Amino acid sequence: MDPLLAVSEEVRTAVAERRPVVALESSLIVNGPAYPANAELSLDIEKAVRDRGAVPATIGIADGEFVVGMDADLIDRFASAKSIPKVSARDLGTVLAGGGLGATTVAGTVVPAVRASIAVFSTAGIGGVHRRAQETFDVSADLQQFTRSRITVVCAGAKSILDLRLTAEYLETAGVPVLGYRTDTLPAFYVRESEVPVSRVDNLTVAARATRLHWEVNGDRSVLLTAPIDEQDALDGDEIERAIQAALVEADRAGVRGNAISPFLMRALTEVTAGRSAAATRAVLLSTARVAGEFAVALAATPGER
Repeated sequence: MDPLLAVSEEVRTAVAERRPVVALESSLIVNGPAYPANAELSLDIEKAVRDRGAVPATIGIADGEFVVGMDADLIDRFASAKSIPKVSARDLGTVLAGGGLGATTVAGTVVPAVRASIAVFSTAGIGGVHRRAQETFDVSADLQQFTRSRITVVCAGAKSILDLRLTAEYLETAGVPVLGYRTDTLPAFYVRESEVPVSRVDNLTVAARATRLHWEVNGDRSVLLTAPIDEQDALDGDEIERAIQAALVEADRAGVRGNAISPFLMRALTEVTAGRSAAATRAVLLSTARVAGEFAVALAATPGER
């Protein structure tokens, strides 16, 4: 028994029986739409995983423990509470010791997911190397965590506001493979394509086999399985890039520096897209959850350590 884990009976049984399980983050609940839409979205994501044959395990921190497999009441508690902190990997000890609630980010979710022997995690988009990182050294903790954790991260690539090419370079140097499910390029969150190439796979059984072999020969490194947002829900990449470049110019004028640049860019995109980015974010959360559920089924059917 792990004293830091409070695992739901459904998730514990599924893991013990080597059935497919998909970990989900809780930060999307506290950073999503207003209550009760945020709770409804979290449950819709869980349903998307279930509909593909896997067990969802939404993860958060409550009462000094990692809760792996949050029930509907706890999800509602997270959704309706005020000022729940986002918890990345570096914050885990402090928040656990404090005994309160914590909404785990990508890096913060991967840690307890691996402790609970869950091999698949779904998110909309990972963090990465931020634009102008050469000046700010602003690099997401997600990338470092991927070098320490044996898990498959199913996502729609990295967020559009990031430097996608430097993010891919970091992952390559770190030995973290990036697979593109039915795509030749790295998706950019709610943009389907970029100029950054990835290793294409058209079959999730092949992706599962490649993942098992990667873990066998490279040990505890994550695998990124990227899947673009559905075409009908995607935003135009050229429009998004123009908005980002214009926002960077405005940031310079306003004296915005360092880690304040990324939230400045996100606000600019929200304004330019007139709210379409919110709808696209919901769509990509659901589409990656569906792919993660399918992949978890394929991975569970592929021989390997776990």
